[in-house]
Amino acid sequence: MSLDGEYVPSPREWVRDQVAEYEASGGQRANTLRDTGLPVVVVTTRGNKTGKVRKMALMRVEHDGDYALVASMGGAPKNPVWYYNLIADPHSVLLQDGPEPFAVDIRELDGEERAIWWQRAVAAYPPYAEYQEKTERRIPVLLATRRG
Repeated sequence: MSLDGEYVPSPREWVRDQVAEYEASGGQRANTLRDTGLPVVVVTTRGNKTGKVRKMALMRVEHDGDYALVASMGGAPKNPVWYYNLIADPHSVLLQDGPEPFAVDIRELDGEERAIWWQRAVAAYPPYAEYQEKTERRIPVLLATRRG
């Protein structure tokens, strides 16, 4: 399964290389964040301005088949570009956690549901808590739910 359109790899070499290796190996290689040993998933979106296909590795925060996508950008003062891609077209998203990507629908979480998923995210990747302390913005948490 793939999104139609021209794929534009990340301008960051390590992201580009990780996505390529993850996909080529069916998730068997390049499946952790650099040297942390913590698992990642690959998310495919469509650019909200260009319409071109974009891919990135994000921390794997999974519970009962759903996934949290945390727009932390390391605690930067602004949201990552991929956040806006997901919000603009929440039904044109693929997630790969293993051999094959699958279609997901995206929605931003709020309230108690966000709080629960935020705890899961911090448990999966503790630096998220530090990132929230570094920024004044409330780091968005989006839920990816398998379609169909």
